[in-house]
Amino acid sequence: MKLTILGGGGFRVPLVHRALLGDPLVTELVLHDTDELRLRVVGAVLAAQRAAWEEGGAGGAPRVSPASAGTGAAAGAAGAVRGARAVRAPSAASAGAVRAPVVSLTSDLDEALRGADVVFSAMRVGGTAGRVTDERVPLAEGVLGQETVGAGGVLYGLRTVPVAMAVAERVKALAPEAWVINFTNPAGMVTEAMARVLGPRVIGICDSPVGLVRRAARAAGADPDAPDFGYDYVGLNHLGWLRRLTVGGRDLLPALLADPAALAGFEEGRLFGPAWLAALGSLPNEYLHYYYFQREALAAVRAAPATRGEFLDRQQSAFFAAAHRAPADAYRLWEGTRREREETYMAENRAATGGWERDPHDLDGGGYDRVALALMRAIARDERTVLILNVPGNGAVSFLDAAAVVEVPCEVGAFGARPLPVAPPDEHQAGLMLAVKSVERAAVEAATTGSRRAALRALALHPLVDSAAVADRILTAAGW
Repeated sequence: MKLTILGGGGFRVPLVHRALLGDPLVTELVLHDTDELRLRVVGAVLAAQRAAWEEGGAGGAPRVSPASAGTGAAAGAAGAVRGARAVRAPSAASAGAVRAPVVSLTSDLDEALRGADVVFSAMRVGGTAGRVTDERVPLAEGVLGQETVGAGGVLYGLRTVPVAMAVAERVKALAPEAWVINFTNPAGMVTEAMARVLGPRVIGICDSPVGLVRRAARAAGADPDAPDFGYDYVGLNHLGWLRRLTVGGRDLLPALLADPAALAGFEEGRLFGPAWLAALGSLPNEYLHYYYFQREALAAVRAAPATRGEFLDRQQSAFFAAAHRAPADAYRLWEGTRREREETYMAENRAATGGWERDPHDLDGGGYDRVALALMRAIARDERTVLILNVPGNGAVSFLDAAAVVEVPCEVGAFGARPLPVAPPDEHQAGLMLAVKSVERAAVEAATTGSRRAALRALALHPLVDSAAVADRILTAAGW
């Protein structure tokens, strides 16, 4: 199977490669990016990652050390990216001991897509510098700037949707049977836009709901992998609620919500606090902190020495520059940078609720990659499973039309992803979902037609933007 990653120079690509080592499903991994320096650096990380895996017996996680990092990294960085130049670490595959995909790098989109069986879309249009602008422009007007939420998310969508739809057209032309798994944020908005071209062959993913379910299950004393474990979750991307948590049909969520000590044992419990969770009667996705604690979240972001985008821009710029200068150290540098990135995730929100540290088991970094690969394997092998995904609702949420992309549990198999029935959202959940869906659709209209009026609606109607005049000024400052 050929797997193509668009945004192959992205920082988290090695997490996907790590998960592929030892799995025979993917034989060819193609990384596409328009930034050839980043592409070469990621190629060096992957070559060293594979070499470390082979050195560890081709059966466990790669061991990170300066010595192992140097083994294959030079091969990964050897030469400029031309066409689909392959990067190969020493292999014992001939002895049958190692199964790892052959990795190639290309800056040619059509070459990357041609013959692909699965495409991971993980693009960041405008790079981290674009995210800095998306966050700073709204903050200057006193409203939240964040990558996927509020005005910042709308600005990111306006920039990203046209590129995503152009990519969808090339996929349809060159790899019409390929499945597209969309990582690109804002994931719900981008998936809905791409679905206009690709229909059900594009599926959006996010690791936040999966992490919430697993953390809540552990806090309630349940095994999330047990055959009798179940849950009920509904929403849009970065706007969802866990409403049931069952073992053998018995709902454990009410007892969990009534137990402050248990709530203090996982991230969402600490983030929202026992009083609010008991009043709400459900467990919200972590991104709802921006809605329920808007004043506190905004104050924490404005008080921070840098926005998240500025932090990541500096961090990743330093990493790619250092790894480009010393490709033999690329893997070690990547692992250290990755750890810092995970430790500082949603730092402002945690600062607004007491400044607690993330749990060690949440720092492994395997989120998006695990969901994406579970989805890919279920489709390729027709291994039926249930995953929370972003897909057209097709009636799963009655007050939204069939084409509206929602984030709900889905049955997955060779047919793709089918949304499962969920309990109707309550009035609060429905109200927020309708408001944000109207924002997403206005943003898609603006991005595809160039309509400033639609862009103004998208910004001004967002629940986190408190003035149409402010929305107008944000648009002007962003070049609309």
